[in-house]
Amino acid sequence: MTRKYFGTDGIRGLTNTAPMTAAIAMKVGQAAGTRFLRGSHKHRVVIAKDTRLSGYMMESALTAGFTSVGMDVIQAGPIPTPAVAMLTRSLRADLGVMVSASHNGFQDNGIKLFGPDGYKLSDADEAEIEAMIDSEIALAEPRAIGRARRIEDARGRYIHFAKATFPEDLRLDGVKVVVDCAHGAAYAVAAEALWELGAEVDAIGVAPNGFNINDKIGSTHPKALQLRVLETGADIGIALDGDADRLIVVDEKGQIIDGDQIMALVTGLAQERGTLKGGGLVATVMSNLGLERWLTGRGLSLHRAGVGDRYVLEAMRAGGFNIGGEQSGHLILADHSTTGDGLVAALQVLAALVSGGKPASELLHLFEPVPQLLKSVRFTGTPLADATVKAAIAAGEARLNGNGRLLIRKSGTEPVIRVMAEGDDKRLVKAVVEDICAAVVAA
Repeated sequence: MTRKYFGTDGIRGLTNTAPMTAAIAMKVGQAAGTRFLRGSHKHRVVIAKDTRLSGYMMESALTAGFTSVGMDVIQAGPIPTPAVAMLTRSLRADLGVMVSASHNGFQDNGIKLFGPDGYKLSDADEAEIEAMIDSEIALAEPRAIGRARRIEDARGRYIHFAKATFPEDLRLDGVKVVVDCAHGAAYAVAAEALWELGAEVDAIGVAPNGFNINDKIGSTHPKALQLRVLETGADIGIALDGDADRLIVVDEKGQIIDGDQIMALVTGLAQERGTLKGGGLVATVMSNLGLERWLTGRGLSLHRAGVGDRYVLEAMRAGGFNIGGEQSGHLILADHSTTGDGLVAALQVLAALVSGGKPASELLHLFEPVPQLLKSVRFTGTPLADATVKAAIAAGEARLNGNGRLLIRKSGTEPVIRVMAEGDDKRLVKAVVEDICAAVVAA
């Protein structure tokens, strides 16, 4: 089904360009508020944001929309996306909203919606809201207009929640951690939580100015973290993205650890403790074949879902899994949270580090990844329908000849086509990806 506003992770786009305008944001608030005005109780929505400049505008527009249909608004300020999910449940709210474009630059923004259970809305709910956005929506009578209230302790509540996922019998005394908050939503919570658990914390990416979110820093730009870990002799580095729902780790040697290796670690530990559910984990079609082989060797399965943490979570709930995630660093630990949480995932890694007696370079390199290459190509028009592109894709599949995987998809959050190939022959993988990318560019 073609959708006008919602993508794979809420609504996202260039600020002040449809659909990411104040006018549309207000309509989203009116539509979502109306959709969740159910029951006779006083209705509430939690709205939070990351640190990009346009957050002020989008927060105000959403507040206007929700209050105009009779829903009270609780404004939480800049906090991570998983904190919104947590607060929505804790405050018995009907909805949660995160204003964020995640790992994108400051010029973009987005709207992520959570239901009263703290889970992202289903496709069906989003479809109903989308249908209402362009229609006339009944507004509340003057006496029934909602109120807006800002809570000042949202950060503290989230820090307490995150720390509660760390084993009570462990401390981080003596562990030197560099944490990179991408000048984003976790700038005031991640380092504080680690310090309260006893770590020696060196924080970078904690000076947001409205423009620098994800700018050459954070989980999608880990070079700054790698350099800092090596310069300071830290035991480990932790990189979050702009809304702190994903995690990338850097070991003490400066090597990048992606979500696949982190999922292997937490899954293996859960298997040893007898707490693993579902007989394996859920990942996406992007996860490395090496992870699948490692799981198979332990008698576990890898269930692949579509790209997007919401689809991972849907598969987890359907199959009874309690661990899932994406190679990009979204990790969903269902025993702790209803959505991806970079800080909570980092705390599980740190718990393993202090209890296992191994350096991060050994602890977090559990399998040898199969050579994999992913490139993104910006596009206009419909290149995947072009005959030359189709021919290049067919040729690539033939060259891999069953000894690898080829995945071509349009991004749900940006105007790019992702071209990914993996196989045991690194040179062949590179050639296949480059040929297809060249065809897309020429189309």
